[in-house]
Amino acid sequence: MSSTKSDNEPRKLFGGLRDKLKGILTNANQDTHIYDAKVKVIHLRQKIGKFANIVNPNHRHDEAHEKATDEKRSKIAENHRFESFAPERPGNKIKWYVDGLDYFWAVSVALERAKETIYIEDWWLSPELFLRRPPYYSQEWRLDQVLKRRAEAGVKIYVIVYKEVTAAITCNSSHTKHALQELCPEGTPGHGNIRVMRHPDHNIFENAGDMTFYWAHHEKFIVIDYELAFIGGLDLCFGRWDSRQHPLADVHPAGVQSEVWPGQDFNNNRIMDFQSVNDWKSNELSKADYGRMPWHDVAMGVIGPCVYDIAEHFILRWNFVKRDKHKRQAEYPWLTLQGREGEDEDLVAVQRPKHPVGGYINHPLTPLDSKPLKDQGSVQAQVVRSSADWSSGILVEHSIQNAYSEIIRNAQHYVYIENQFFITATGEKQAPIHNTIGRAIVDACVRAGKEGRKFRVIIIIPAIPGFAGDLRSNAAAGTRAIMDYQYKSINRGENSIKEQIRAQGVNPDDHIFIFNLRSYDRLNKTPALKRQEERTGVTYQQLQRAEAEEIMGTGIHGTKGEIEDKDAEQGDVSGDEMREELIDRKRRFEAGREEAEAQGGPQGTDTIAEDAMIGGGLVSEEKWDGEPEEETENFVQEELYVHAKLLIADDKVVICGSSNINDRSQLGFHDSELSIVMEDTNTIDSTMDGQPYKAGHHAATLRRHLWREHLGLIEAQELDASKDPNAQPPNDCPNDLREGKWYEFVTDPLSDQVWDMWTGNATRNTEIFRELFRADPDDHIKTFKDYENFLPHTDLKQGHLFDRFRPVAEVRAKLDQIKGHLVWMPLDFLRDAEMAEVGLQVNTYTESIYT
Repeated sequence: MSSTKSDNEPRKLFGGLRDKLKGILTNANQDTHIYDAKVKVIHLRQKIGKFANIVNPNHRHDEAHEKATDEKRSKIAENHRFESFAPERPGNKIKWYVDGLDYFWAVSVALERAKETIYIEDWWLSPELFLRRPPYYSQEWRLDQVLKRRAEAGVKIYVIVYKEVTAAITCNSSHTKHALQELCPEGTPGHGNIRVMRHPDHNIFENAGDMTFYWAHHEKFIVIDYELAFIGGLDLCFGRWDSRQHPLADVHPAGVQSEVWPGQDFNNNRIMDFQSVNDWKSNELSKADYGRMPWHDVAMGVIGPCVYDIAEHFILRWNFVKRDKHKRQAEYPWLTLQGREGEDEDLVAVQRPKHPVGGYINHPLTPLDSKPLKDQGSVQAQVVRSSADWSSGILVEHSIQNAYSEIIRNAQHYVYIENQFFITATGEKQAPIHNTIGRAIVDACVRAGKEGRKFRVIIIIPAIPGFAGDLRSNAAAGTRAIMDYQYKSINRGENSIKEQIRAQGVNPDDHIFIFNLRSYDRLNKTPALKRQEERTGVTYQQLQRAEAEEIMGTGIHGTKGEIEDKDAEQGDVSGDEMREELIDRKRRFEAGREEAEAQGGPQGTDTIAEDAMIGGGLVSEEKWDGEPEEETENFVQEELYVHAKLLIADDKVVICGSSNINDRSQLGFHDSELSIVMEDTNTIDSTMDGQPYKAGHHAATLRRHLWREHLGLIEAQELDASKDPNAQPPNDCPNDLREGKWYEFVTDPLSDQVWDMWTGNATRNTEIFRELFRADPDDHIKTFKDYENFLPHTDLKQGHLFDRFRPVAEVRAKLDQIKGHLVWMPLDFLRDAEMAEVGLQVNTYTESIYT
């Protein structure tokens, strides 16, 4: 025993000495290359270890601490309405914004005032987007220039955008990232203040096992200084800016500087989809030949406690992407959140690795209790989301679907829906469709029908999903598949909403009404403009390219970092020589214009879209510089693309956000979404079906504004919104309701007079668009043979008059009769044809993409 003890003494002595030396060396080496190398080895080992995730899809939820976090989140959601991560919160001030002019102007004002932080989450973000128009006179209001000014002033800007599958989608998030991060180069004010993340990756070699092909980050929101948030359907990207009269034309003989939609911002998805942001030549749509696709959308500005919940969702997303992609990159910090600290920081995905990279920044940057997060207004609101493991690192949440279903099922008078898609099931027999918002609609209508109560579900969606191509072509199989699923949701087959209602002894035609929107205009391509093209040798198409080159050149040619990025899609990156050539063409054209002006002559008007609105005038009285027969070549129409994601029920409750009505948006584990449910405690005296009624101020005023726009009972907008209350942030002023005769007219949503005008306008507008333009889709097209008879394949340009020899006086007189933008959705379109043939585009493996 004594011998053993003697042997152990030196071991203890030297063992203790060895431990002390190890500690000394470790501390010393922390500032040496040896320590740095050791950490790099650890990080490399961890990165290689991620490949195990390929065979373990549950790798974010299988360890004890991860299970504990999941359980904590689940308990929180169980105690909230709709099983949302966020509670109902009273005291919000919420302002609605209809269409891009008002929304982007308000965003420009709010961004310019930012002092601490800006969060932006978008499906697509275009740095060259002009927040105010016309662009030539508003270059300081280009989005990237606004963000550059704020970054130079010390504001920290965090951006998360969807990283697209480049073979399928053309939004080029690589351009977004590099264009923004290079606004403030090293050594200049603001350097490092703009950070952009892209997610998800699409193959295992990009991110060692964490990838998705099918699903997208679809949220659209902004948080500024924890004082204000914007949330809704509008990405900060090309194609979204529009006014309530929804013009199609952007030809300006008097000067290209009056252009409203420069470069790729002028778009018509029916003719040509967006291409790579910097591949200008493959994406040029001539304004002199085609109209744009107008865009209808809705968003909210929020001040109050719900701002915190929107910010929390962003922090979760940021930290999740940090963990997923940038854990070992110093330029991306972890963001901690006041109120989610200590034991609760796991709720926003904060991790504390042994060797952290990037540091930790606590948000907001000033005390949370200094922010206006209590008692700001009268709206009780709740943030809801679709989110899951791939998108946020959490278990599946589909509180948006829960909200839609419950609010629809409990509605007593009406449900009004505007949405980009309408794909939903009434039960379990409509595979591959799984969301059951359709069942809630059936239940609400059947209950009303059996009670003998007037109840309407009014739905406005696009006539055609906004993807390029002739619907008869093989390339349009995917678009037809989406339309097929929509028809099967609404009225085709025994499991459709209408047939499920009918099966219970209630007439669905008393309750379900589906509409589209459509707009017309006249291209101001006058004979004088044509002569000017001939005289100068410069086409208007070349002129529009030169204008875009002058005011948004980096959007065409890319940035240095983008060109070097192996991930970027390469486009036209030519330099000064091409730029000078384009600018020279513009000078020659403008010189020719000045010569023509000296000779005098009427110019006409650049758009007649306002004639569909009250006070806009008559098409028959519009001036035209040229022969009447030449004017017929320039009348155009197009579907007014509905991109809003909105529900209003009973003039009390509103849901608005990024979520479409389809499986992609509603299931939770497909696309990620964020929406807000709002109910105003400030009630106003109103009328419902002829009876006195207490309506919520927020819901009722929004519905009245929308209905007036669709009926043409509101004035057209000017480009300058500096004095328009509806284009200012919510803390500046409330919405201007434009009260008067027509505001009062639409007060009662179930009024017979209102309904007669609504359906009357839709019927008349539908008939005129059919007669003049053969606008498709149409109820007269039940087979593909009918399609060819209705709209033969000719050299007729998309959207132009069908009969080019029709007397212009007749055309003008017909267009005089169009009021607003409502048309009926053609529920019999291709009813007797196979719309979605099984093949490479549509099959068992791809069908979930379209639903």
